[in-house]
Amino acid sequence: MGGSDALVAAARAVRERAAADYSGFKVGAALETADGAIITGCNVENATYGLTVCAERVAVFKAISEGHRRFTRIAVVADTDAPTPPCGACRQILWEFGGDLEVILASLTEIKATLRMKDLLPLPFDRRLLK
Repeated sequence: MGGSDALVAAARAVRERAAADYSGFKVGAALETADGAIITGCNVENATYGLTVCAERVAVFKAISEGHRRFTRIAVVADTDAPTPPCGACRQILWEFGGDLEVILASLTEIKATLRMKDLLPLPFDRRLLK
């Protein structure tokens, strides 16, 4: 678990910064780059809900804005008993920018599941279809 510990710990820590005033559902994500850097993101809500951005997308967009283009894993943390997987929009973004990433789903105290993006999004829409 070694490397997973640091990634999950980063996701747990950033979860505390979530702006979840409406739902109260705080989520943290930590994205590992190919060179081992960890880029974090938390969910940011607003009154319209439709403009809310999930933790996973914040982490990806932040990583891209900082010049990272290759990723290996992402940890997603929520205060739930069951694993909390990325939503559909996040799955699309994670696939498009990260491919078949390892996805670690954790609670505040333990890792609940480890999956691959190909299992979460088995028939992705991506650049291969834009011919």
